[in-house]
Amino acid sequence: QVQLVESGGGLVQPGGSLRLSCVASGFTLSWYVMAWYRQAPGKERELVARISSSGGVTNYADSVKGRFTISRDNAKNTVILQMNSLNPEDTAVYSCNARRLTEDYWGKGTLVTVSS
Repeated sequence: QVQLVESGGGLVQPGGSLRLSCVASGFTLSWYVMAWYRQAPGKERELVARISSSGGVTNYADSVKGRFTISRDNAKNTVILQMNSLNPEDTAVYSCNARRLTEDYWGKGTLVTVSS
């Protein structure tokens, strides 16, 4: 059974950091492009960061460039999103996505709240 399970969300003050993890099971992670998306209240879901199957290529939304870093450890079936210098506009549910050809898997998400 394919599963993506996110963790690491929570409440953080502006300027703080969080580290989100996505643990995959039921499929070979190294075959998939992995990404983090987020959806803020009342807004559409948006791509935050994407990483190629090998980890050699990464892409970021302009709003998070220089603050967020995506990485992966295929041996541990894990994808990480390191988030620094968080601001209230980063408040959202963050979801992990795995994509390959016609296959498209999603986790349930983890809530990140940035507030003082």
